[in-house]
Amino acid sequence: MKKTLALLLSLALVLLLMVGCSSNTPVQGSKDEPGDVVEVVGENEGAAAKMGLGVITSIAKSKDADDNNTLALGQVDTVMVAASFDQEGKVVSITIDNAQTRVNFDADLKVTNDKAAEIKTKIELGDAYGMINASEIGKEWYQQIDELENWMVGKTVAEIKAMNVKEVDASHPAVPDVPELTSLVTISIQDYVAALEKAFANAIEVEGAEKLGLGHVVSIGKSKDYSVDADGNETLPLAQVDTVMAATAFDTDGKVVGTIIDNAQTRINFDAEGKVTSDKAAEFKTKIELGDAYGMINASEIGKEWYQQIAELEKWMVGKTVAEIKAMNVKEVDDSHPAVPDVPELTSLVTISVQDYIASVEEAFTNAK
Repeated sequence: MKKTLALLLSLALVLLLMVGCSSNTPVQGSKDEPGDVVEVVGENEGAAAKMGLGVITSIAKSKDADDNNTLALGQVDTVMVAASFDQEGKVVSITIDNAQTRVNFDADLKVTNDKAAEIKTKIELGDAYGMINASEIGKEWYQQIDELENWMVGKTVAEIKAMNVKEVDASHPAVPDVPELTSLVTISIQDYVAALEKAFANAIEVEGAEKLGLGHVVSIGKSKDYSVDADGNETLPLAQVDTVMAATAFDTDGKVVGTIIDNAQTRINFDAEGKVTSDKAAEFKTKIELGDAYGMINASEIGKEWYQQIAELEKWMVGKTVAEIKAMNVKEVDDSHPAVPDVPELTSLVTISVQDYIASVEEAFTNAK
């Protein structure tokens, strides 16, 4: 009996030592054999840790009026990229769009567009953009940009910038030249990559981001006709395009976990003959990029610049749903300020009109992926 008990105790001790010494325990329910090393993957690996908004604006395609019946044209191309990144800087989600906005003038330098009309981006135009008719691969712009976005996911900005490209012609200096994209993307991508790089540089930290969206509101309402008043004072033609955009991240409950709102307010000036007087090759900055140089603080009753006020609005939105944001009390100050925040948290911090910023965040939620 004593021998049997001693034997049992010895076996129990051996088993205990075997279990204690094993550091390569397989995951419960796995098919790993004893002794196999099992890598435990962190729950947040690959999750969005940061999000950013990048913008590139050009007026290079604007045209002078001339004697050959070419009418004056102000064209603003604003490329915008909303992107989220994981802890390693790899793209988790990305949306690229282009607001290609034209302000047309007649022979008398009067704006012929409907200034109140809705202006759509290339993604919103979809098949109506009409690039497919000239596409050698039979794909519309939105289809090609979708393929480019898919290729970017999982890569760092450095890896994306290292993509091989080829110059097809002067209008297409950087077309993808990698096997995965040659039959899918024939558009030139330099501005999209540059805007992504800006998005990464401008990225803010977010926690709990499940989806990311890009929203925008585009207006030409402040463009001006050429005119001369009774005293002979001229108002010169102006093509002004305001492209409001919001890159916004949402959690599983649809609450904002981070948002970046900006406005590319781009002016193209013409002389009395319809010649563009703005520098077509200039860098055009958004209101956030302009910072103190935007100059709103001089007229601000609360002594805050535009970028400071929009930062306060963004902070107020965090933790709220779109419905809660839209339910904000606002007040009309004047015709130019029909929707100024009228809530205690913001009355001393935000005096700008917020209707387009809220609309952009709402669209970002609708478009989130």
